[in-house]
Amino acid sequence: METFSTIINDDKPVLVDFHAEWCGPCKMMAPELQRFAQNNKENVRVLKVDIDKNQPTASQFNIQGVPTLILFKKGKILWRQSGAMSAQQISSAVLPKL
Repeated sequence: METFSTIINDDKPVLVDFHAEWCGPCKMMAPELQRFAQNNKENVRVLKVDIDKNQPTASQFNIQGVPTLILFKKGKILWRQSGAMSAQQISSAVLPKL
């Protein structure tokens, strides 16, 4: 079984979406994130982490608000941003860092 640690330490970049069930902007962003994931599945893995079900992980990365996106590669944070974004905005922010 893959753990969060093995996933973010992989060679393939991982975009982690820290979200919550009760978060309106998270729900609005879900289809955008799905579109981004679909369009970029060759280059980047997208992982959703519910902060209420994974509190130790959320506090490890000091998640203050949701949604928060963090791009990892080999365990290093390459980019981080809070707030809802469109698929286009995510692409513009993330793809140059891959």
